[in-house]
Amino acid sequence: MERYGDIAHLITIRVDEQLIQAMVRFWDPAYQCFTFNQEDMTPTIEEYAALLRIDNVQFGKIYVKELKPITFKKKLIRLTDMTNAWAEKQIKKKNETICIPWSSLRELVLNHPDILKRVNLFALAIYGLVIFLKVLGHLEVAVFDFFERLKQGVNPVPTILVETFRSLSTCRRVGKGRFIGCAQLLNVWILSHFWKVERTPFHMFSKTFAPLEAYLKKEWSKEVTEQHWVSVFQNLRAEDITWRAPWIRPSTLLYKCGSQD
Repeated sequence: MERYGDIAHLITIRVDEQLIQAMVRFWDPAYQCFTFNQEDMTPTIEEYAALLRIDNVQFGKIYVKELKPITFKKKLIRLTDMTNAWAEKQIKKKNETICIPWSSLRELVLNHPDILKRVNLFALAIYGLVIFLKVLGHLEVAVFDFFERLKQGVNPVPTILVETFRSLSTCRRVGKGRFIGCAQLLNVWILSHFWKVERTPFHMFSKTFAPLEAYLKKEWSKEVTEQHWVSVFQNLRAEDITWRAPWIRPSTLLYKCGSQD
């Protein structure tokens, strides 16, 4: 799974639904950021890349849909090494979305004779069921298109953020609905900015340090109500926030543009 970063950890991260629902209330679709009291915050490419430990990609290379993509069935056959008849049988349509059920891939993840295929299909399942979940228990065609491009060194983070922002904006605009971005990453991201450390341990700057693994080892508050989180965000002050998440490694930062600091 090394080529896919730490996405496997997302499976074990418990999502605080009350926290996510409270966060949606403070999302500003126009500025694409959260406005908590008078403090503006938004997830960045660098932060999500650090969380997922993605460093084997071309960071400037983003996902763009192919102008003339091959058919979903052909992609499915290529990824699974299964027959044309098998692929045709698996393809379904749910709420106008073309997809395949997770149960169809699960058997291959467990028993495919090619170990590398198993790993690739497991990673595909995480992208389809956790990161880009649209139809419960199914992987939609768009995820297969995206996954195929990862082999070309595409940076997945901008697409993950775009879908996160899109879903937040939709929920905020409509005033209801299910957040369908990657709730696990958003959950870790916001709590990491309340992760107080007096002095950042040296091991956090090591390339072997895994932020998601460290997050899972910490004790976080459970059974906190949505109203509690709303109250926290309404009264948030700059000094309450850890602006630079403790797991972000030092790098060159843009601190001034023209006359603007």
